[in-house]
Amino acid sequence: MMCRTDEDPDREREHGQGPDAMSVAFTDLLEDSADELYEQAPCGYLSTLMDGTIAKVNTTLLEWLGLPRQEVAGRMRFTDLLTVGGKLYHETHYAPLLQMKGEVGGIALDIKTAGGQRMPVLVTSKVKTSHDGEPMLVRTTIFDARDRRAYETELLRARQAADEARRQAEADRQRLQEALAVLQQSLIPAELPNVPGLEADAYYHTASPDLLGGDFYDLFPLGADRWAFFLGDVCGKGPQAAAVTSLTRYTLRAAALHDPDPVAVLTTLNTVLHERYRSGDARYCTAVFGVLQPGSGHVGVHLASGGHPSVLIQRADSTAQYLPTPGGMLIGVLPQAEFTATRTQLLPGDTLLLYTDGLTEARTGAKGELYGDDALRAFAAEQPAGGPQALISALTGLLAGFGDGLDDDTALLAFGVPATIPTPSEELT
Repeated sequence: MMCRTDEDPDREREHGQGPDAMSVAFTDLLEDSADELYEQAPCGYLSTLMDGTIAKVNTTLLEWLGLPRQEVAGRMRFTDLLTVGGKLYHETHYAPLLQMKGEVGGIALDIKTAGGQRMPVLVTSKVKTSHDGEPMLVRTTIFDARDRRAYETELLRARQAADEARRQAEADRQRLQEALAVLQQSLIPAELPNVPGLEADAYYHTASPDLLGGDFYDLFPLGADRWAFFLGDVCGKGPQAAAVTSLTRYTLRAAALHDPDPVAVLTTLNTVLHERYRSGDARYCTAVFGVLQPGSGHVGVHLASGGHPSVLIQRADSTAQYLPTPGGMLIGVLPQAEFTATRTQLLPGDTLLLYTDGLTEARTGAKGELYGDDALRAFAAEQPAGGPQALISALTGLLAGFGDGLDDDTALLAFGVPATIPTPSEELT
């Protein structure tokens, strides 16, 4: 068996398979590929003279335009392919920039097709110069931007829709806040009545305009120169808490007219809440209920507490002390609840303060510590004995100073005997 150890170069060249023939074939292939790449490129190519006349254009761009080559090359200018707005932009921006810099890239324009349609494109041009630096022609590449324009259009629509949704949401939120504010105001008295021989003031802080709070208070006449008052806090927030608040307020008022004894009133409220909510979500509240009895030179106070913070008395000598009501249970949790009653007298210059725990549970300082009962008593003792309005005003400033540390609704209600009690003749005048 014979093995071939070398090839005959002359024989390979004779059959067109030698190195020279392969080089020629490869060169021809490259030339064919270059021409095809230019004509069938995924983008449009054109070359223009310096006056804008189109000298050369590829098949891709012609197909986009829907025009035959003989109507474009040598007969049309580049600006003839543009829309009216594109021509204006070309004359005022594109051409001057190309003349100054010699190239312009990524300019968004619209070209016109034979069917009169607008086609969005991105245009990049570069000036070809001679060896002497003289401009000879402009080579331009045109990219199809229809998908990009569609994407931008959809993106713009999406942004517009999102903006509209945000505006609608803000309008809805504002309407909701207005409705909640009106409803919140319906759960507390619009203003406190005038009580002979007594001054009164109140304040309500809403932690969030988007949520209904559960704090409540009231002051109303019982007849026979007696006045009833209450202040409390319903568990939770929102519409369900508001429903409990409404039920609680009207129950307290109705029970007081039947039997104004503070323990009896809170017992009635406990029965109503327990019966109403025992089969579903447990609902309960804390409250202080009391009766005011103006007397000669003083006002008698008889009150009871159900799980609520003790009331605070600021005396005429600017001392402050809590009125203990230990043992009072949450209202509505158990079918039978015990409540603690106590009595005191308000003398000229004294002020009785009721508050909800949003005040004492506010967070203060860098560590976010609770403000607490001791701090409140100390604060009240530091204030001049100026009556309910002065004390409520000072406390309002205190609440504002808590900032974000005050994250719960807070109700304040204060009663006081004027330092100088007017005589009957002075009251008439």
